[in-house]
Amino acid sequence: MAEVFEFKLPDLGEGLTEAQIVHWMVEVGDVVAVDQPVVEVETAKAMVEVPCPYGGVVTARFGEEGGSLPVGAPLITVAVGADADGVAAGSGASGAAGDTVNGTAVADAEGSGNVLVGYGTSAPPARRRRVPPSAPVRARPQSQPAAQPAFQPQAPQDPAPRRAPGGAQAPGARVNGTASPARAAGITSGAGPGAAPAQDGPVPVISPLVRRLARDNGLDLREITGSGPEGLILRADVEYALRAAASREQAREPRAAASAPRTADGPVTTAAGDTTRIPLRGLLGAAADKFTRSRSEIPDATCWVDADATELLNARAAMNAGSGPKISLIALLARICVAALARFPELNATVDTAAREIVRFEDVHIGFAAQTRRGLVVPVVRDAHRRNAESLSAEFARLTESARSGGLRPAELTGSTFTLNNYGVFGVDGSTPILNHPEAAMLGVGRITPKPWVHQGELAVRHVTQLSLTFDHRVCDGGTAGGFLRHVADCVEQPAVLLRSL
Repeated sequence: MAEVFEFKLPDLGEGLTEAQIVHWMVEVGDVVAVDQPVVEVETAKAMVEVPCPYGGVVTARFGEEGGSLPVGAPLITVAVGADADGVAAGSGASGAAGDTVNGTAVADAEGSGNVLVGYGTSAPPARRRRVPPSAPVRARPQSQPAAQPAFQPQAPQDPAPRRAPGGAQAPGARVNGTASPARAAGITSGAGPGAAPAQDGPVPVISPLVRRLARDNGLDLREITGSGPEGLILRADVEYALRAAASREQAREPRAAASAPRTADGPVTTAAGDTTRIPLRGLLGAAADKFTRSRSEIPDATCWVDADATELLNARAAMNAGSGPKISLIALLARICVAALARFPELNATVDTAAREIVRFEDVHIGFAAQTRRGLVVPVVRDAHRRNAESLSAEFARLTESARSGGLRPAELTGSTFTLNNYGVFGVDGSTPILNHPEAAMLGVGRITPKPWVHQGELAVRHVTQLSLTFDHRVCDGGTAGGFLRHVADCVEQPAVLLRSL
């Protein structure tokens, strides 16, 4: 006899209270294995896949793609047992009130017990099977009726909307009762005549967000030719298809629509110009909240200095001349910051506003700003004061790659005590950034570019950069901040100064 277990959205750690559903990886009626990822969610910290601790048949899903669920809310229900194949998909039945992933319920279901994000077996998931929705669901006996869930499960409807393989809605499908934009434009794809024919198997896309963008606009990814490596579909490919659809739609509209008046309720979407509303949620919303809190709570100030980085570049070239691991420039800058914080520990601190105390940290955890497709993230190099240049280079490289692929864990995005912001990669010289709340200081590094410079009493062309320090004026005065920045500049200009702290 099959028993139905309810799997709730687990505690994602680091104080996170909710997550946005980006992409469901299973459907009602699918057979899942223990620790198989069932949904991809986006939190305020990262995008992660949530594994299910049960193996069986999915009987219900809770929450729509694009919607949010609080931690502890029902996520899916799974029928577990010898005759689980006879369970009807989409019945909406859930287990007893005690059928949670805590306590002995996991052991009873022969699940893994790994309910935290990032845990689970490394074995590939079992082949998905669809169970016909014919047999009744047999849940385990209950002494009291289970509480009604706050979120209604998604059950198959008859007739069900057509969906393209890979989760994208098929062309011509209706969204919320209206035809999709692609259908309204009279196209099935924006790829044009050169589009690749539909093929079986998964569609290669660069990220789930691209898949969602196509699905929300009714584009069939199988009819779009990807411009990435090996036909990988990029976001630009989907956006090009959408622009093509919009162009065809505008060609059908009367030209009078271009001069349509705007009403008092807001802008009217016309051919002359559209308005776009972007929800401030997930990573974007978390960054907005953090910026606002930092600017409203921290009385920051900024000082800066120009530094000749020629000798630092020469030192790095000498380090990388051998056959060992290569040393990155940001790793050398991080090592300089560690040495400066050892001399000026006031800046490796935060302010406890509730207790009205300055809290200084013994360990140095350096965050660094990284630009990704999802926006700005700040991965953290932990225990930077215990690492040499090689170890720092390796960790910066690992975290940067994880940030670009969206695989950073929440723990890798929190706990920094000082931030290094290399905005020179954007081709700018200076900046007055907002502090990464609740830190007390951030070092900014501008681009390193050849400039005329007085060197040893003579005018010469040297590689010059601008260094800036933004600091919380509550933790120190200008003299301390200036001393820190001057020490950093001295190490940049004369790397041998670092030998005193090694």
